[in-house]
Amino acid sequence: MLVLGVSAGAAGARAMLTHSDQPHLPPIDRCKVLRRAGGGSMEEAVFEAIAQMRKSAAERDEFITGVAVTCRCSTHAEAIRTAAGRNRLTVIDEPVAQLRYLRFTGKLPTEGSILLYDLGASGLTLTQIDCRTDAVLATKRSTVLGGDGHDALLRWMLTRGGVTLDLATARRQKEALASERVLAVCDPITGQRTVVTRSDFAELVEAGIHHSASFVRHMIDETGIRPTRMALLGGCTRNKSIRDELKQQLGYPLIYDPEPEFVSTRGAVLLAAERPSARSIRSVHLPPAANLPEPPAPAPVSRRKLVAAVAVTATLSGAIVGGLAMNRDGGGHTDGKPPTVEVVGPPKHG
Repeated sequence: MLVLGVSAGAAGARAMLTHSDQPHLPPIDRCKVLRRAGGGSMEEAVFEAIAQMRKSAAERDEFITGVAVTCRCSTHAEAIRTAAGRNRLTVIDEPVAQLRYLRFTGKLPTEGSILLYDLGASGLTLTQIDCRTDAVLATKRSTVLGGDGHDALLRWMLTRGGVTLDLATARRQKEALASERVLAVCDPITGQRTVVTRSDFAELVEAGIHHSASFVRHMIDETGIRPTRMALLGGCTRNKSIRDELKQQLGYPLIYDPEPEFVSTRGAVLLAAERPSARSIRSVHLPPAANLPEPPAPAPVSRRKLVAAVAVTATLSGAIVGGLAMNRDGGGHTDGKPPTVEVVGPPKHG
């Protein structure tokens, strides 16, 4: 049975065409559709991805029996339902799809709770879920750090080395650092070269990852339940230095899929096959007062204090993007320090 899974996000959509019993294997076809610059909508990218995969199936003389789309928020979900009209598809809350695929791979614990750490292009989404009931205990989102901010930071560092790249090229270099320890980067116009290492990039994003660890601790303090595992999702977690830093900061056993940005899409594939007639599949949220048994606490984890103001990926303010709007004559940000954003600690209870 041929099914199509799509994950929708702020940057656009990813789609995967595969057989329903093989979501973990290389797909028949896949695509990534970015939102159009200057006002393209998320749902436009979703339906462009669906159209490309339908064309791919038709070229193979095969029929897609189910289509499922994951969404992070209710606003995106409603936009997709409206745009779909009478077209049959299932709209799924993203954590449901993520959990379904982790269970399929055997990586999901049977007891306790799991923390989904989803670091994507536009920000970080944290979701803590009870593994026995699949109920969402808490969810938080931060746009202080994300892939777009990492791209901007890397562009700034390369510019300091005399190499100016456009954003798309800088993103490709960042993604290459997930598999390469050292890169030699060349300015396409001047021919100037500079070297960037995985360690350089780790230092560049370290403060933002520290902030995200504080964000995780605050959410766990709110639920009062320690997760037994933490699943690293989203394309940013492909970088080993980020995974290592999170492990050191938080100490929880990590779950990691080799293609973390496709976990939602693969979960959608499974649900498209299992519930092809469903219009929507929603998460179940427990009220804050719900009492769930807490699993045995792991060994104590040291908590490094996060300074009140740190240089982080400036997704919120666009400070880095502004700093990179310099010309080759040396205008703009020239003091040798990366643009900074003040990060205020999590609000106190009270």
